[in-house]
Amino acid sequence: MSRHPSASNARLPMSRREMLALSGLLGLHGLFGRAPRAVAAPGNDTTVAKEPWGRIDRLAENLWAIVSDPLGGNYLTVCNGGIVAGKDRVLVVEAFVGAEGARWVCEQVKELTGRWPTDVVISHYHGDHANGLAGFATEGESPTVWVTDDTRRQVIETAARRERTDAKRKAMLESAEPLPTDKVTTLDLGGRKVSLHPRSGHTSSDVTVEIEDPSTIFWGDLLWVGMFPNYRDATPSVLAETVRSTLRERTTFHVTGHGPVATPAEIRLYQDLIDDVEKAARLAFDKGIPPAEAAKTYKLPTAVSDWHVFQDNYFESAISAWHHELGSDRS
Repeated sequence: MSRHPSASNARLPMSRREMLALSGLLGLHGLFGRAPRAVAAPGNDTTVAKEPWGRIDRLAENLWAIVSDPLGGNYLTVCNGGIVAGKDRVLVVEAFVGAEGARWVCEQVKELTGRWPTDVVISHYHGDHANGLAGFATEGESPTVWVTDDTRRQVIETAARRERTDAKRKAMLESAEPLPTDKVTTLDLGGRKVSLHPRSGHTSSDVTVEIEDPSTIFWGDLLWVGMFPNYRDATPSVLAETVRSTLRERTTFHVTGHGPVATPAEIRLYQDLIDDVEKAARLAFDKGIPPAEAAKTYKLPTAVSDWHVFQDNYFESAISAWHHELGSDRS
């Protein structure tokens, strides 16, 4: 097991079949053959574990952020997440892209807290956040899984449609605790309470994981830094409003879905970016320019010109999401 500052346990290279399957799942086709640029800041004295695919940073006592860096082809975890420990229970935020990555997280949890995770919450149904769930199970027990009904259904149906059903993952989802979409769910981990907030915008069924002290928000994919966001299932106006309404005035740890833990300046850049996408999409819609054509001329604002774009069609996806919403408003 590699600990900061060295990282000696590199994962075995993926087969081409594994690469293609994962690229289809995450929309990373445009990444292959491209020189990747790391978006996660390098580890520092708060980093407690570091590997090629990501690291774990201590935010406060019994509170850690998991920061993945998939851009070098290290697809063990892919998304960000977190670990929150109380006296009685240990919660992991996100199930990650595959069982191997989830198992690595569990091993880190055991080393950091002395316990295997007792609870897992999945922020939404995209595969890089949900598909590794089986890695949390041991022969004797499985943690309590917290998901919305929509997330449960989407993960199971997507796996069946792609003929990649994992029996253990399916069983864990079917026995999961359903999160209501009309109220906040509070978990008492023993001396630390965590609230699970139903949201939407990135998908129809997002969840943020929030702590009051120290002020912390695990955003799922509602917030990105250093990478252009995925609008595939987004409702753009709701996304913008959710981000605005969820932000706190006091100093807060903002754990993004992808990229480093965000500073206030980086959050402003993200807000400016999604506002710029809206402006471009509305202009194209009013002029009758199809999303595919509008995407060809769209350029990232100068302030975020170095942000990574996972796939060439991400601009088109963003503008299409706006056109779909604008068309629905006028119908």
